[in-house]
Amino acid sequence: MSRRGKRDQDLAERLHSAAIHLLRRLRIQDLASGIGPAKLSALSVLVFSGRPLSLAQLAAAEQVKNPTMSRLVAGMEEDRLVKIQSAQKDARSIQITPTARGKALLLAGRKRRVDSLAKAVGTLNEEELQHMEHATELLREIIGKL
Repeated sequence: MSRRGKRDQDLAERLHSAAIHLLRRLRIQDLASGIGPAKLSALSVLVFSGRPLSLAQLAAAEQVKNPTMSRLVAGMEEDRLVKIQSAQKDARSIQITPTARGKALLLAGRKRRVDSLAKAVGTLNEEELQHMEHATELLREIIGKL
């Protein structure tokens, strides 16, 4: 492996580790929602998709099988986080949409995570803050290439 290749690999390892640790630390804020991580993740897909999704679409987005997603959706419906309707074009299919309660719960959780992260970012000095802003833009570019 070339020097550049090794450097790229080492940086990718550190970035991967940092991303996982960041998400794990921020996920602690989700405990306040009273909803499990699987439901929150599926609810996030629904809220940020901006449109109703079928069970198959939601399962694919969450990388789970339809029966698993069916159980999650049933639980979210019981918690009044989503609304399930028959699809107009195919009565055998369903369309899942977040309820106002579901959206509010998800957005409140997002606010807690962002506020927690903003508090940590607030400890950076001006130079570090500029580096972080640049690194964030680079990270968005990298994500677009995945």
